[in-house]
Amino acid sequence: MSYVYVIRCKYMNKAEKFEDSLQELSRFAKVLSHPARLAILKYLADSKTCISGDISDYIPLGRTTVSQHLKELRDSGLIHGEIDGLKVNYCLCSIEINRFLELFEIFFSEIKSIDLECSSNDHHIAK
Repeated sequence: MSYVYVIRCKYMNKAEKFEDSLQELSRFAKVLSHPARLAILKYLADSKTCISGDISDYIPLGRTTVSQHLKELRDSGLIHGEIDGLKVNYCLCSIEINRFLELFEIFFSEIKSIDLECSSNDHHIAK
């Protein structure tokens, strides 16, 4: 029985050791870490409506690649994709976007409150 415990601990995701809010921000940042996903979000925002049809016509990538990026965005909750016949309507999820923006604002406001400036020698000098 202890052998099973050792194996589980050995393969435990190290991210699990961090606060839930940091894990959530990390997952969100990972979703945003690809320019194609940012381009898809921007395209949906610029369209100001749900998009029905093939987004790959507007993103310089193949359909399969765009589809994989859409899946990542859907899984994160940033967009919704509803099947309408043979097409999928993609929409931004403003509730999730605003939630993540708030989490990032809280996170960075704590960092911004520390008044440090980096010098050219990489030494931190308090203001």
